[in-house]
Amino acid sequence: MAERILIVDDSEDVRELLVMYAKYEGFETIEAENGESAVALCRKDHFDLIMLDVMMPGMDGFEACRAIRTFCSTPILMLTARGEEYDRIQGFREGVDDYVQKPFSPRELMLRVEAILKRSRTKQTHPRLLESSGITMNQDARQTALDGMVITLTPKEYDLLLLMLTNPNVVLTRKFLLDSVWGGQRSHDDRTLDTHIKQLRHALGHYSMRIVTIHSVGYRYDENR
Repeated sequence: MAERILIVDDSEDVRELLVMYAKYEGFETIEAENGESAVALCRKDHFDLIMLDVMMPGMDGFEACRAIRTFCSTPILMLTARGEEYDRIQGFREGVDDYVQKPFSPRELMLRVEAILKRSRTKQTHPRLLESSGITMNQDARQTALDGMVITLTPKEYDLLLLMLTNPNVVLTRKFLLDSVWGGQRSHDDRTLDTHIKQLRHALGHYSMRIVTIHSVGYRYDENR
């Protein structure tokens, strides 16, 4: 089965070029023209690698990478027309796996893609587990267990809990949670977030007290409660 690459760039010409290179190497490709579409596609589908342009209108590559990293660890290869060290450092902090500067060599690009995928294949031999004193999240299966018993969470509840467990004892603002879990879709408001938090607390049973409300600010996951 061919490995799948999500190609994200606001330029149709660049996307066509990248699709041509990728298909020649035997990859299956899906395209997105902006960061918002990329985040939405990643939420509902699986990709083996994401090629992500930095400079895009609306949600840029850094913002899209930050949002994607809240719910999946798909390798990301950033494409940039800028070569400043600051951009590369920011990208790596956001979770980028590698950089290619435009204009790029097709051969170098595909060699970098293969190197990233080779590392990713090695990692996939073991499931990625996140544990917090009685709560275990299997990120590959998107399953959550309480004291060893698997519970049912909706996709949004799962994403909220994953975001909290990866940022323990840190106040996550309402805006940050909405942007990260709903991909920057402004049609959602605070009531949407509060409803999902209420449902998540119910699903967590006696662990619900770990989700602490910070009035008028957001929520904090307290792993010591």
